[in-house]
Amino acid sequence: MNKKLFGIKFWEISVFVGIYLLMSFLYRFTIWLSYKGYNFENDSLYDLWLWFDGGGMQYLFMMLVSIAIWLLIFRVCQQWKLRNRLLLHLITLPLFILVAQQFYYFVSDQFGMGHLEGAGSIWDVYIPALFYLIQFAIFHAYEYYVINQRKLRYEIELKNSALKSELSAIKAQLNPHFLYNVFNTINASVPKEMEDTRVMIAELSDIFRYQLRASREDMVPLRDELEFVEKYLKLEKRRFEDRLKININVDDAILDELVPPMILQPLVENSVKHGISPLLEGGSIHITIEAKDDKLCFEIRDTGVGVEDKVGILEKGVGISNTQKRLEKMFNTSLNFEDNAPQGLTVQFSL
Repeated sequence: MNKKLFGIKFWEISVFVGIYLLMSFLYRFTIWLSYKGYNFENDSLYDLWLWFDGGGMQYLFMMLVSIAIWLLIFRVCQQWKLRNRLLLHLITLPLFILVAQQFYYFVSDQFGMGHLEGAGSIWDVYIPALFYLIQFAIFHAYEYYVINQRKLRYEIELKNSALKSELSAIKAQLNPHFLYNVFNTINASVPKEMEDTRVMIAELSDIFRYQLRASREDMVPLRDELEFVEKYLKLEKRRFEDRLKININVDDAILDELVPPMILQPLVENSVKHGISPLLEGGSIHITIEAKDDKLCFEIRDTGVGVEDKVGILEKGVGISNTQKRLEKMFNTSLNFEDNAPQGLTVQFSL
């Protein structure tokens, strides 16, 4: 029952086809009851069934058009906003009615099959229109149900992961506090003349403190995340010196937006470690964050060696693969990898 055809479960296809078969039967049976006491008193049920067999063909046409419209709205235009997809029905509904009545009448006349005539033909407009509205209302409701169930599963997985992380943080709580005390002791013992060393120790202590915070909080202000990344890059720049250039472009208006902690650092670390480090001349890292269409759009560009296998990049680094999983579960989005010009890698994602 879990097997799929073009991403659709077989039981869903069976229900869809079964409904059309049932409606086709009810249509012809209703027509037979309507004419039984009038013009066809001497005809048998079999004769009347054959005469109005065009009704079955009508529902076949309706089913085929429904499949085409479903593919358009729920597959081709899947990324559209719901409002725009609903407006698309204003175009597809008349098309559905046209096939259900005029095309069906034309084919029926060609093969000598009966259909409603005169004033009665209005029912072949009203019934298909009503059937269209009902079935696509069910389709949209079912899509919402599936998406909601998927989000619920993601939330359960996140809660379980958060619980495991919390337990791990409790177990390791003594260790970070011990490190902070050691950092402070070392910092106090460093001569005043070695101010740069004192600053590096203080920044390293802040990095460990933020990592502990990340294990306890689900969301933090963007300004805190950027401050953490900047301190990490400052320490890296001490190692690379002029071989590493850093550029961060973020609008002050979005600094209070909430983001998952340590969502940027693994990507920045990947750019430094695998992109810029192998080059003797070094390179630069550009971080751009901006608000677009009610979303925060992140871009990390480096001028490193680049990556040829962008499909397998998620399998190489633990940090990147974990970031990808967090984005999928929390925001139903993913990392996008592209070549940077003239060289290097660009990583993009949105929240």
